[in-house]
Amino acid sequence: MSSIASSEPRPADSGRARRIRLNARDARANRALRWLAFAGGLLIFLTLFAIAYQMIDSASLAMSKEGISFLWHKQWVPQLNKFGALVFIYGTLVTSIVSLVLATILGVAIGLFLSLMAPRAISIIVGPLVEMLAAIPSVILGLIGISLIAPFIAHHVEPWLHSALGFIPIFGEPQAVGNSLFTASLVVTIMVVPIIAALSRDLFLTVPLELRDGAEALGATRWEMIRGVVLPTTSSGVIAACVLGFGRAIGEAIAVSQVIGNEIQIPGNLFKQGDSLASVLAVQLPSPISDLHASSLFYLALILFAFGLIVNLIARRISSGVGLLGTVR
Repeated sequence: MSSIASSEPRPADSGRARRIRLNARDARANRALRWLAFAGGLLIFLTLFAIAYQMIDSASLAMSKEGISFLWHKQWVPQLNKFGALVFIYGTLVTSIVSLVLATILGVAIGLFLSLMAPRAISIIVGPLVEMLAAIPSVILGLIGISLIAPFIAHHVEPWLHSALGFIPIFGEPQAVGNSLFTASLVVTIMVVPIIAALSRDLFLTVPLELRDGAEALGATRWEMIRGVVLPTTSSGVIAACVLGFGRAIGEAIAVSQVIGNEIQIPGNLFKQGDSLASVLAVQLPSPISDLHASSLFYLALILFAFGLIVNLIARRISSGVGLLGTVR
């Protein structure tokens, strides 16, 4: 009887064996997760490296012929093998900066309204609608820009801006057609607003309720509470969100190519036609007329790639003070 009793597993031994099995399974799962994360990071690195290598290799002919001066040459005449990027860099920066200014004002205002001012029933409905703007295909926004925004801009907005702010050179004489740098900026603004609005709303919601209620209990108005508590607390995250929106604006191609006018010039007037890096790539890259033309287009693509990389690194650097652009560290 004693031998039979001693052969039966004790509860302590059974629990110890179960813990050993669970620890072994957890160890295998942790190793698998580490290798999976490493493989994902390595895949991203290799993909970026392959893209950069392909662009540099394809742009090598233009880089050897034009060199760094390609960045400030204005001519772009494929028939005469004269190429320069300054016109497209100028158009990209102008449309991106104008759209960023407009989208920042609208996006932060929408974020404040949805997070701090709107009743919950309204914010639940309006919030997803704002985010849905980001899901609209860019070609659809380009068509809306051609059929609705451009005519309205040409007949109403540009004349009004010129009459009110015509003393500023960028608001010069309005054009007969609505395709312009200004129209392209408005179309890009529609694409950037959802990014800034959604991130700003989430940031403002992370501000502790005690801080907001404390400021109002001390006699601060709603605006004073927002200005003195909410915005300072979330400033780095909001700036990072705006920089991410700027990166989105830089890379927009299809919608911009439909409304910017595709004119090779550097206008001092927002109401004139121009071109951008992404737009010229979308229009000309499918059918280059020479090897140098194709190589120059890849050179432009390399410049655009560098712009996007720098903008994202800046956004990452700015947001280093907050976790996931929202949670204060």
